[in-house]
Amino acid sequence: MQLNTLQPAVGSKSARHRVGRGVGSGWGKTAGRGHKGQKSRAGGFHKVGFEGGQMPLHRRLPKRGFTSLTRRFCEEVRLNELQGLSVEEIDLAVLKAANIVSARALSARVILSGEISRKIVLRGLSATKGAKAAIEAAGGSVEE
Repeated sequence: MQLNTLQPAVGSKSARHRVGRGVGSGWGKTAGRGHKGQKSRAGGFHKVGFEGGQMPLHRRLPKRGFTSLTRRFCEEVRLNELQGLSVEEIDLAVLKAANIVSARALSARVILSGEISRKIVLRGLSATKGAKAAIEAAGGSVEE
């Protein structure tokens, strides 16, 4: 076998249809476009999804998913950030004063990242299961 003798298998390739070339070709007169209508005319087409004025499928179906408008105002706080605070009772105001969360924060959640070795009391803040266990192991408590 040589590269210059390679060719496709017999019958795998067929000549393209030359439409509009007479009645004998089988693709004459209307050239496969049928009779009348927007799709038979030159330049007569429409945007993707258009259904002739009927409400298109992508507008009939409901939107999927949900984006919370308050998500950007809820922030995460690490345990090692709480370790550095001097106060024992910690709430959102304390975190804002210490610049751990932004002034725009509406809520904060303590996550298990780093370690805590001193007793603290969380008020009005949520905590993950692991963070809550670590705070309680250090002698502190979480009051939501």
